Formats: sequence, C-alpha cells, structure tokens
Amino acid sequence: MLRLRAICPFFWRVFQFRPSNCELLISQMNKCTDEEQIFDIIERNKATLSEKQVGCAFDILWQFQKKTSLKNVEYVKDHPQFLTLRNLATDKIELMNDDTLVNVLYIMQQLAVEAHDPLVEALVSEAWRRLERFDINVLSKFSSCLADQRLCFSPLMGKIADIVNRNLETIQDLRLKSTMLLMSEELTKQQALAVLEAMEEMESENLHLIKRIVSIVHKHLDDCKPLELFRITRALTFLRFQSKDIFVRLRELLLSYLKVSVITAEISVLVSAISMLPSPHLDEVGTSRIEAVLPQCDLNDLNSFATSVLRWIQYDRTYSSSIAGKQLKLLQKLDHCGRQRLQESNNLDLLWEKLKYSKGDWFVESLLEETIATFQRLMNEINYTNVAEIATFISRSSYLSTSLLDRIASVVLQQIEKIHPFSILGIILPFSILNYDPPQRDEFLGTCIQHLNSHLSILDPFKLVFLSFSLATLGCFPEDLLKTIFNIKFLSKLDSQLEFLPSPLTKRVHLRLMELNRAVCLECPEFQIPWFHDRFCQQHYNKDIGSMNGVQQQMYKMLAEVLGGINCVKALVLTPYYYMIDFECVLDKRKKPLPYGNHNIISGKVPEVHWKSNTQIDGSRLPPGSERIALEFLYSRAFCRNIPHLKGVSAMKKRHLEILGYHVIQIPHFEWNSMALSTKDAQMDYLRERIFGEGKS
Repeated sequence: MLRLRAICPFFWRVFQFRPSNCELLISQMNKCTDEEQIFDIIERNKATLSEKQVGCAFDILWQFQKKTSLKNVEYVKDHPQFLTLRNLATDKIELMNDDTLVNVLYIMQQLAVEAHDPLVEALVSEAWRRLERFDINVLSKFSSCLADQRLCFSPLMGKIADIVNRNLETIQDLRLKSTMLLMSEELTKQQALAVLEAMEEMESENLHLIKRIVSIVHKHLDDCKPLELFRITRALTFLRFQSKDIFVRLRELLLSYLKVSVITAEISVLVSAISMLPSPHLDEVGTSRIEAVLPQCDLNDLNSFATSVLRWIQYDRTYSSSIAGKQLKLLQKLDHCGRQRLQESNNLDLLWEKLKYSKGDWFVESLLEETIATFQRLMNEINYTNVAEIATFISRSSYLSTSLLDRIASVVLQQIEKIHPFSILGIILPFSILNYDPPQRDEFLGTCIQHLNSHLSILDPFKLVFLSFSLATLGCFPEDLLKTIFNIKFLSKLDSQLEFLPSPLTKRVHLRLMELNRAVCLECPEFQIPWFHDRFCQQHYNKDIGSMNGVQQQMYKMLAEVLGGINCVKALVLTPYYYMIDFECVLDKRKKPLPYGNHNIISGKVPEVHWKSNTQIDGSRLPPGSERIALEFLYSRAFCRNIPHLKGVSAMKKRHLEILGYHVIQIPHFEWNSMALSTKDAQMDYLRERIFGEGKS
C-alpha cells in the first residue's frame, strides 16, 4: 500500500482539528425533548458539526423513535434536516471512530433506509476497510447489520468469518456466532456454499476454516443441482483443497447428471466441472454427450467444451491412445463448428454477445484469425455503442489489424459526444498495447483526452492510473491529467481504494503508477514531478530478481567471446529508474570494448543500481566518445501476435533507455532462433554485426 497517511500525518492531524464547543453542543442535544429540537440544532450548526456531533444526533433521533414505537420514522426520514444530517455523515465518514461508524449504519437500517442508499453503501465500504481492526463488539454489531441487509452470502461476511475463526478462543460474544451461524450444523446448503465462494474470492489460506465449511458442503452434495456442483468444484480447485472422498462423490454426481442432461448450457457446466477434478478423465459416454449437442452450441459453448477437452488431453495420459485420439477428433469438430459459426455471422453486436466471455488457448490458437477476419468484414457496424468492447477484445488478442484500429479511431472522431467518457480507457488500450498510431493520431488522442477532462474527479483512481500509463506508452503526456494524479489528495484517494481491490489488481496498480512516474520523469522533466518509487522498486526487485535463463546464459558466453573477455560484459543490469536489461557493455570511441573494474555474475540476488545515481541521468564516468550499449533479447510476448511489430511497452523501454544514454540493441527471438543463425558461428557473427557493424573477424 502507498500508506500516504503514514507519510504525511500532518495533513490528517490538521483535518481532524475540532472546535472547542464540541461537548457543549452535544450537551444541548442531550437536553432535547423531540425530533424538531434536534433538527433545529442541525440547521443552525450544520457548517461546524463534527463527526462526533453527527453521530450523537443520529443516536438521539433513534432513542426518540424507540420511545414512540417507530411511529415517527417516516416523519424523520422525510425531514429536510435529516437529509442534511445524512450528507454531513457522508462527508465525515473517514473521521468517525469505529463505534460511531457502525452505530450510524445500524440506526440507518433501523429507520428502514434502503441498502443502496449512498450513505449506507459508504458506511459499509468504510467498515470493510477497517474490518481487521474492529473489536469484537463492533464486529458483532456490524455482522448483524449485514445480516439485516441480506448480505450473509457476501465476500464481506466470509472475511468476517475468517476473522472470527482466527479469534475463536477469545471471542465470548455469542450474538456474533449466532449471526454468522459459524461452523455449525445450522448452516444451510446455500449459506455454506456462499461462505466457501467468499473464501475463494478472498484467496483464503485458512485451512481450518475451509475444512469446516467443506464438511458441511459435503453433507449437502446429494441435494445439489449441476450449477451448484460446478461452483463447489471451482471453489475447491481454486483453494487447492485435497480430499479424496468429496472429489470422488463430486465425480459420481457430475457424471450421473451428464448422462441424462439434454440442455446444452447444463452439459457445458457439467463437462467444465469434470475437467477441473483431480482426475479429469471423461469416458465415451461423456464425449458422445458433447457431440450430440454440437449443432445447438454457440461460440461460448464451443469455447467452454474445447477448454475442457484440452484439459483432458493435457492430464489424461494414463488412459489408452484410442481415447486420446477420440478427444483430438472431438477438438477438430469443435474447431470446425467454431469457424462455421464465425463465417455465418452477419451481425456484429450479436457476434460480440457470444464472444465477450471467450478466452483460453483454444480460442486464441484456433479461432482468433477467423474472428479478426469476421470483425473486418463487419467493421462498418462498429459505432459508439460497441466501439469500446471491440477495442477491448483487440487489446486482449494482441492481434494488430490496422484497418480495425483505423475504423475505431474514425468512429471516435465522428461520434465522440455519444461515447461514455468512462469508455475512453478501453478505446485507447489497443493503440497503446499494440504500439500503433492511427491517421490523425494527435486529433484522435486529443479528442479522447478532452472528452474525459471534465470527468476526472469521478473516474476510479486506479483506472485513471491505467489510462495515463496507456497514454504515456504512446508518448502522450497531458499535463492536466498528470497533475491530477501526482498530488497528495489523489494518491490518498487511490490508497484508500486499493484497500478494497483484489491483491493481483493492487499489485498491477502499484506497478503501473511506478512506470508512469518513471515515464514522466524521463520524458517530461519540465513538469517537475518528483521520482518517489525508490523504495517500491527495491522491494519489487528483492522479490522478483532471478538468475539467467538458458538463452541468456548462452548469449552471455558468446558476448564474452565477442567482446574479448567476461569482464567486458555485465548481465542483468539495473539502470537508473530501475529498468532491468539483459546485458550491458561499453565501447570506446574506436569501438573497442572497455572492461569493468569489478565484475560478478548475477545469480538470484539484487544487482546494485548502475551508474552514480538511480534518479539522475549521468554518463560522466565514461571516457570521452565512449558509448554505453544495452542488449535486450526480445521474446514473443514483445511482439504482436500476427506480425513482428514491437508492442508498446517494449517500444517505450527502448525509448527510455535511449534517454538514459544507451545505444539499444534489441535481438528478436525469431532472428536468434532462425535457420540462418542455427550454428554458433552464425550467432557470433550476428552479435558482432549488431555491436560493431561488422561480420566475421
């Protein structure tokens, strides 16, 4: 986490300053005899009410309602000063202590305010953020609120379950236990499944809790329907739960349903579940069920079946070759049906409805090219309603179709007023990922940025980071957007949001923010945005640095020969601003390699940042006329899927290394592994040519 509150505590101390008459106003509230007097105090003091006073007003209003047996609830809810009180509470949520926060939520629910009310949603979100620090009384009351909201099956309830389980020995509050129905025989099938899926979403590693919930699920297995069996199988697989008994029973039930099912969607779910089991073998009966429904399958069904078949082919090696042969024939039939569906498509929107959830190796390897061809055939149907979705698909595919991207840019320029501002990120993404500039590039990007500018304050902070990074990849740095991001208020808001995001997404946001910070420092120093990611990068490389792989080791030995010794080349070099490059060497003005003073091969430890400073561009240590060279081996992921066109991130890295003073030599995998370089001598000549501009020596 960024933890900007810890870095800048002064701001939060200032914001939490309170006027001296706080207790006096609370004393006045306590002397009120009816709701109208409380509302009068709110109206006269709304500009200065503290979060403590707001909480007190809620509490006293609730006491009045209890005395009148809730007869005045509608009067209170409809009163204009109650709306004022709710708005004040929304503004002061972060300042409330835990007791006040949950008590206001409790009172709002007792007054029958809807769960989707903005204040209720904000209170629940803030409580989720603080969940780990709640004491047991607050936790108990909060869980009761969730139960009242019918959120027993939410991931939040699963997180509470995990906290409770970790503290069972110290918890004496039976109300919490009864509210959660934790680990008891009273849990219904649906409740147990909901908790199991909550733990799946939380990526729980609490084996004790998982076992207790699974034991309850196991007792209800025979009553489960196909979709429920699928959900159970998926959760157990994700949680890496191991139990022969439950998986054997799951397999029996799934196969029994499969033999009698005639509904395509249900058969797809059953087959997918079977393919997730520890032994995903499917016999001829199961294969025949798939073949029987192929004529009724849409592209989504075909993709699901193909994904399952590929799992069987991968893991089902213990059975006879005849079974494997039948599975391969089934895969061929799925390929044929998929191409047929695409060729028959004549409506882009209907096609997209079937494709939007398609993913996996089968679709990419077998149908991607046909899908792009179909999009090209129907591209006149791309308009403001579907342009963002088509752009997102292209981004995921890594397939460069200039005609499709040109059409997307054209639609944006012609129909920008009809496009939702929040769709701009998805639209820009394929141009960024695939490193493509459409005709009228500047007008296209400028139109997108201008359309978004008035909505910057309401766009999700993490999406704003992703958008800015995508623009930076294209070499576009809108100053207003960057100054929105690189300030304490925005970064604090981002920090708060990251509390609720899944861990993988949080890591991606941190990485993209660092990369954006680096890009701005290198390409727009005139913005005077500071570099503040040293600590993050040091932690990142402490975890992720590894030893050289096989290709790097091979190239390292050859470079040592080409350059005249192992002391003339460095491997796995960390540059200023923390770019990792495969190899570095230095040539003097006569193109002779210069040896390094001290030298060691990196093998699993973090290299020291090269040059004088990790935040300054400085080549002064080199003799006059010398040149620092970076050699990068480019794997297939650095290029578009269909052509050898460098993707955006790799192009940006080259650009940045050149700003840092490097002469960058990129060695594509398709050149290094080609027939022309199939011998060591040919590879050595290739390296000499790239480094010195000469062939055989």
